[in-house]
Parts: sequence; C-alpha cells; structure tokens
Amino acid sequence: MRILQFGRTGQVATAVQAAAAPGGRVELIALSRADCDLKDPRAVRAAILAADCDLVLNTAAFTQVDLAEERPDEAFAVNATAPGAMAAACAERDLPFVHLSTDAVFDGLTRSAYVETDVAQPLNVYGRSKLAGEQATLAQPRSVVLRASWVFSRYGRNYVSFMLRLARERETLKVVADQFGTPTDGEALAAFLVDTAPRWAAAPAGDRAFGLFHFANAGETSRFDFAKAAIDRDPLSRARVEPTTQAAFPEPAPRPPRSPLDTGKLQRVFGFTPEPWRAAVERTADRLVAAGLSA
Repeated sequence: MRILQFGRTGQVATAVQAAAAPGGRVELIALSRADCDLKDPRAVRAAILAADCDLVLNTAAFTQVDLAEERPDEAFAVNATAPGAMAAACAERDLPFVHLSTDAVFDGLTRSAYVETDVAQPLNVYGRSKLAGEQATLAQPRSVVLRASWVFSRYGRNYVSFMLRLARERETLKVVADQFGTPTDGEALAAFLVDTAPRWAAAPAGDRAFGLFHFANAGETSRFDFAKAAIDRDPLSRARVEPTTQAAFPEPAPRPPRSPLDTGKLQRVFGFTPEPWRAAVERTADRLVAAGLSA
C-alpha cells in the first residue's frame, strides 16, 4: 500500500507518518511545500501524475485563521485550488483522493451537532476557502472529505500543548467558556486514515466509502473544559484557570460559537467508534507532560 501525502510537518501529517511506520504495511511518501509548491496547480498535478502510489492524501492547509483575513488569495490557493488540482489529477489516474477539512465551514448557529447534510455557511475567509476546497474535491468520483474539529496530538503546536505551556508560565489563565465543539484526537485520525487506505484503494467510484464525513471524538465540550482537562494532568501547572468569553479576545476572524460534529455517518459506513474526548485529551496531556511538553 503506497500513499502520496501532501504535507510533512503539520501535526496530522506527522501523526500519519508515525501511524504508517510500524510494520511497514504502508509506504508513505510525504511532500513538503519545498518539494511541491501548493500555490502552483501544475506542480501539484505533476507530482500526482509522476507518483507510484495507490492513494493520495492531503494533510496540508493554510491554517492561520486570522492571517487568512489578510491573505485571502493565498488561503484560497492552498485550501481550495490545490485540493481541486489534486482531486482532478487523481481522477485522471483513477486514484482515490482523501482531503481533510474543518468545522469552520459552519456558522455555529446550531442547537445540535452538525451532520454532513447541514448547510455550510462559513464566517471567515479560512472557512470559505476550506469549503471551496471541499466542493472542488467532491466534484471528482473517488474522493473523500473528512471534516475534523479542534485537532490535538503530541505533535506540533495545538490547543493541548499550547494550554499546557501557558499553564506553566502564568499565574492566571483566562480561557473562553462560551465556544463549544468536539475535540479531535489527531493520532486517532491518522490511524484511521492509514487503516482505511486499503479500503479506499480497492473501492470503485460510487462506493459509500467516498464522500463527505465528520471525524471527531465523542462528546461536546467548551474551550474552557477542553483546556482544564489537559492542564489538570500536569503537576507542574501553576496557573489558576478562569472562564471568560469570546468577546474578551477580539480577533480579526470571527469563530463559530458552537460547531460540534456528528460522527454517525462515519460510524455507520466504517464501523468506527470514536473515543470520548476527555480520555483522549488526558492521554495526550500525560504523554506531553512525560516528554517535558515536547513531542
């Protein structure tokens, strides 16, 4: 099983490389932006047409939500045009293409967890660019979009590692308590991608394994409780953690106030049972603490 992966250093990209390593059952070729300029659709197409692979996976993205407001052209080039070029090139070769997206495609004005058929109405440039990438991807027959939210892992900078570090540095740490969602264990996502790759590689166009899916841990929480679950695992934490509001931290890009993802479709199609978010956060925090907060 050979996978061509766009993205080498991001947290999910790193987690996929770690998941693929044991046993050598998957051969992974991870391309950095130095290897392939994602802002050049011709380079993207050429990389896929030249690759000896069974599946193409895109873990690369322009993820700086606030910076996207200043650089919309770059955000759309990386998050929309590039995956569209990937999907089209995969269709030329009849290869499956798997692309990662985000809960930021929703406006957050919901009383229940979002399902795949809910209307996406992004609030910011980042969300709009990711939605455009979804649409370009799903226009091709053997394509998959996995939306994830609030991704954390042992790798790279993410909410869990960031909060653990802040809690060691500050006496008081104010955390937003009126923003709600479903955390996603990036390492569980990576394992799912590696484990499911053979199924996608074997599936014909029209198989129910293709299409749009939500991937997240079980349960909904606030940013405050998300942070507390991690910080409480660290005996060296010095901060008093206090709740606050989104309004207390004005940002260039508005965020959805509530964007939990329903994973029922994923469970029905793939038989995957998400772990409760708290258990996954606590395990990740324990590993980061044991490693001195380094991956």
